[in-house]
Amino acid sequence: EECQKNEQPTKKLFKCLQSRKTQEQERPCVPCVQNVEFVRTGYGKNAVKVLLIRRQGGYHSIIELKADVELTLRSRKDYLSGDNSDIIPTDTIKNTVHALAKIKGVKTIEQFSMDICNHFLGNFSHVLRAKVYMEEAPWRRLEKNGVEHAHAFIFSPEVCRFCDVEQKVNGIPVVHSGLKDMKVLKTTQSGFEGFLRDRFTTLQEAKDRCFCTSVYSRWRYSKAHGVDFDAAWKSVKEAIIEKFAGPYDRGEFSPSVQKTLYDAQVLVLNRIPEVEEIEIVMPNQHYFTIDMTKMGLNNKDEVLLPLDNPSGNITGTVRRTQQAKL
Repeated sequence: EECQKNEQPTKKLFKCLQSRKTQEQERPCVPCVQNVEFVRTGYGKNAVKVLLIRRQGGYHSIIELKADVELTLRSRKDYLSGDNSDIIPTDTIKNTVHALAKIKGVKTIEQFSMDICNHFLGNFSHVLRAKVYMEEAPWRRLEKNGVEHAHAFIFSPEVCRFCDVEQKVNGIPVVHSGLKDMKVLKTTQSGFEGFLRDRFTTLQEAKDRCFCTSVYSRWRYSKAHGVDFDAAWKSVKEAIIEKFAGPYDRGEFSPSVQKTLYDAQVLVLNRIPEVEEIEIVMPNQHYFTIDMTKMGLNNKDEVLLPLDNPSGNITGTVRRTQQAKL
């Protein structure tokens, strides 16, 4: 009987130790890492879509957009300890975009992006930064013999218009506009000669060749307000096409993609004083003449083979000098 009495405390202690061990095993493992700091944090909602219809009697106008919204919060306790109390749910971010489209309207994607940034920075003191990337769907009103349709549109993906706006708390918005996927081609008035040669060079010089590219361009404005974003975007597009194509009756010779790219950038800065900096990317999408001699045919650059890959990629960014700003 005395032995049984002594065993009871021992069993209780053993069960207690086992229980603690089980709890420790079930507890999530949090790594203890020294000398670590955050570089950046952010979260948000991507691909939030909106179609806004403006009705003026029987005449309707539309704008369709897709937005990515990213926020940076003052606290990082959500990362460090799993405390979600400061997180604005991404579903709320989506709802906010929809609600602001109704409340504010969408004059331009640039202005609407600024409205979104201003909402989160103005209503939540713990939001340090807001960033919005937005694309506009290329709907074009149907037209026949100079008469516009009152409410019908056609999807015309000639070029994609986009913008991105970033604003920090107590700061001014930094506004970029851009265009992408603008594919253009000319069948002459382009060459490529005098390039460096080494033992691996097989490319032949070309005095006259096809020039095809899919243009990407992104430019930064010197100010966020008092800019006609629609007119500026149209002017940039027209300047790039003008330098690529040249006069409609004779064209303009391009000795390299680099020269055409730079000339377009300079023309943009000369025409649009609000543009502070512009990046253009022009991948060189090749078309090669097909050798038909084995078929007994003389192909004089009439039948060409499009080659998507590999392709050259030419890029450049220019901005106004400090002297030019004075």
